[in-house]
Amino acid sequence: MRGRFGPPPPDGGPRLQRVDRTGPRGGRPTLPGPATEMVTLPSGVRVEQLTTGAGDPITVFAHGLAGDISGTRPLGSAVTGRRVFFHFRGHGRTDVPPGPWSFADLAADLRALADLSGATRAVGVSMGAAALCRLLAESPDRFERVVLYLPAPLDGARAAVSVQRLERLLASVESGEAAMIADAVEREMPPSVRNTPAGWSYLRQRVEQLQRDGLAPEIESVWSAPALAEETLLKEFRGRALVIGCLGDETHPASWAERIAGLLPEADLEVYDRPAVLWSNRAALRARVSSFLNAP
Repeated sequence: MRGRFGPPPPDGGPRLQRVDRTGPRGGRPTLPGPATEMVTLPSGVRVEQLTTGAGDPITVFAHGLAGDISGTRPLGSAVTGRRVFFHFRGHGRTDVPPGPWSFADLAADLRALADLSGATRAVGVSMGAAALCRLLAESPDRFERVVLYLPAPLDGARAAVSVQRLERLLASVESGEAAMIADAVEREMPPSVRNTPAGWSYLRQRVEQLQRDGLAPEIESVWSAPALAEETLLKEFRGRALVIGCLGDETHPASWAERIAGLLPEADLEVYDRPAVLWSNRAALRARVSSFLNAP
């Protein structure tokens, strides 16, 4: 394993939180998250995963850049069958293999997790959606149904605001200061929820997770090459897809979702009329994802 911002794990166990005098001294501690487990992929990379639900079908969930398991769980809360959530390399307690990394690496990790769990369906968020597209291009018959939520660009060209967001977050995690991490995380939240109970709960949980687990700077190297050089390969996908975009999202323009949906042969496109739909219209988003994945 290589360097990661934040303390390293002792023998793969939970990372110890740094002593930080800038953090809050009062208030209730956040509730502990559900117990995860470490699984070893054929490549030797150890991945942190969380399995919920039971039975078939089995769906694997891939988070976005600098995201985590908790951020993808709301998308699967009404999905039937077994649900497998995991952390990509450099996130959570998952290993940090020597860099640089590529979308081919992420797609290989996603494929290995899906193979180990027997997943026939997949949900990808932002970077996770781009990695899923890479996998679909390589193996068009691997999944029966997929959901691509706010897909990242496949050509490797990121919006300036996305680049700045990651730089700010990595710098804050490297500092180890709760106040600096909280400021970086809060900027990602819509203003309407920043001073609400739900917003404060999310902020505290996210700051604690980043202080505990750290964030590998190698994740930035993923964007050195396109996620998928030949986008037309998506036309070979043999399953069904749901592509979700949002108007007004600076980091995930709706045009990207429309472009990908236009390439996939059997794709439904859903474009919400405002960004931050996971905050502003969670119930509708959850219903849309579950109705698509739960359909026979």
